[in-house]
Amino acid sequence: MAKGKDVRVTIILECTSCVRNDIKKESEGISRYITQKNRHNTPSRLELRKFCPYCYKHTIHGEIKK
Repeated sequence: MAKGKDVRVTIILECTSCVRNDIKKESEGISRYITQKNRHNTPSRLELRKFCPYCYKHTIHGEIKK
């Protein structure tokens, strides 16, 4: 009795501040988090405030495509 589409999907959250501001040239990369969301409750793209180790502050991390 498996469903065709799972309700909970795995998503990747990426720091929007690191992507837009390419000011820090010595930065090693872009902060990314992996989490899950419920497709029925949040059909739109997810945005959460998470800590970015490259910016050294809490920034908005937005959902990206896989």
